Amino acid sequence: MTTSLVDTDALDHAVSDLRAGQDSWAATPPTERVALLERMLPRIIARAADMAEAGARAKGYAPESRVAAEDWIGAPWALTQNVSALLHVLRRLAAGQEPLPARAVRERQGRTVVDVFPATGWDRLLLNGFTAEVRTLPGTTPRQVRERAGGLYRSRGRGRAPRARVSLVLGAGNVAAITALDILHKLYAENQVVLAKMNPVNDYLRPHFAGIFAEFTARGWVRFVAGGAAEGAYLAAHHGIDTLHVTGSDRTHDALVWGTDDRAEERRRDDTPLLDKEFTSELGGVSPCIVTPGPWSDADFRFQAEHIVTSKMNNSGHNCIATQVLVVPADWDGTEKLLTEIRAVLRALPPRTDYYPGAQDRLAAVRAAHPETETLGADGCRLLVPDVTDHGDPLITDEVFASALAVVRLPGTDPGDFLKEAVAFANDVLPGTLGATLLVHPRTEKSHSRQVDEAIDSLRYGTLGVNCWSAIGFLLGYTPWGAHPGHTRQDIGSGIGFVHNAFMLEDVEKTVLRAPFAPAPRGLFTGSPSISPRPPFYVTNKTALTTIRRVTAFTAAPSLAKLPGIFASALRG
Repeated sequence: MTTSLVDTDALDHAVSDLRAGQDSWAATPPTERVALLERMLPRIIARAADMAEAGARAKGYAPESRVAAEDWIGAPWALTQNVSALLHVLRRLAAGQEPLPARAVRERQGRTVVDVFPATGWDRLLLNGFTAEVRTLPGTTPRQVRERAGGLYRSRGRGRAPRARVSLVLGAGNVAAITALDILHKLYAENQVVLAKMNPVNDYLRPHFAGIFAEFTARGWVRFVAGGAAEGAYLAAHHGIDTLHVTGSDRTHDALVWGTDDRAEERRRDDTPLLDKEFTSELGGVSPCIVTPGPWSDADFRFQAEHIVTSKMNNSGHNCIATQVLVVPADWDGTEKLLTEIRAVLRALPPRTDYYPGAQDRLAAVRAAHPETETLGADGCRLLVPDVTDHGDPLITDEVFASALAVVRLPGTDPGDFLKEAVAFANDVLPGTLGATLLVHPRTEKSHSRQVDEAIDSLRYGTLGVNCWSAIGFLLGYTPWGAHPGHTRQDIGSGIGFVHNAFMLEDVEKTVLRAPFAPAPRGLFTGSPSISPRPPFYVTNKTALTTIRRVTAFTAAPSLAKLPGIFASALRG
């Protein structure tokens, strides 16, 4: 690789600083690590408005617009939530407790399951009805799960000195918090100091992150650098870098590991990589939302249409977990009702553009391949392809990373028959295993409990959301985030490894999230009772910006006095 245009001196200096600081981070006791996080929270709040405003302006809308709620959710709130999750676990460990309550780890049908959310009383109040469980790999016992949780900190007590290493985090350009959360994971879960190379698309976040991590940079534990592919490649191969983590595409991973010359495929076939370092990754894929037929009311169709559109249109579809394929029953009379509501929601959204580089070309390719494409909304960027039948279609085989939604109709009017078809399609046809969403009416789940359970068990995704967009698992901090196990560097798929994971669980197979099928108070009549109104992450929520600002401040410093303002705003959404 040529380095003629790369400032190697600056990069070398950053690596050298981290190697000088790695042992001091490894020696930092848990009490000081807790204090560092406690002092970080006010710095996040102090920069929250400026950080969210920078994101909004970069994407082309006003920071006071309704859309800007996602910049608060995807940056300040995600950071405060993940820091708070780490603090919850580390404080338990510091008090001599196990990281997990004993009741949270249980065995069900021969498999170990861990209840990870809600973790606190505040969780039960603010996200009432939302739950998450981690399913571990076959053969893992409850005792093993409890003994291995929080392993880094519990090994200290057993006299085993943790190993210090230097990690390169190659930042993502889409969701603001990704890079910061990866840094936290490397520091706290893996005991590694971090060189973070920002993505050029959102390098405007670098001064904000530098301020938030100020104590870590002052002590030589974190460094931020800018640059593109050349700088990333130089650092990846640097002798001072021990491990790597990247959020992006499989192409980025393969270029680093196998190269881009005419021998790249030969190296992959022979498993003789150019880069042979510990390498974890989160690389996206084509994510489905599976709609199970059932006794939906008109209000259910509207609410779930808002849910589906949110999972597509959040961040203009520039999410590795964005719903790209809507899997529906071909012969269910509710399918057309649902599509009608989806069209209405798409048309009513405020105009915005697909800002990510290359998005317009990818949308143009969708239009060219599908003359039947429906363009919905004044901005011309919301595409619906209502009936994709070819499993070799690019909308099925390639991540579009823009605001285009494909509809795939599968046979089966009976929920059980349809779910068999849908699971086989998701597992065997769609590429990637990062996340999937399954929508199922509570009465359908009750009447077809065995078939629904089988579908949940069988779907091979790192995060499965049941009546909950799987992306929520990225935000909570307690829920391990990554691809379903089984990928290799020769067939990288959606990546290897899990991040976030505040309980520091090992042997993770997948997380199953659940949310109420209907909001309060209507959920009382559908079998999913909760006090949760329309969630603030829905793109249709009218008070989302105010609500999430207040939730962010609360998460950083919980107080009963802040709750009335949160509820007053949330109930108007």
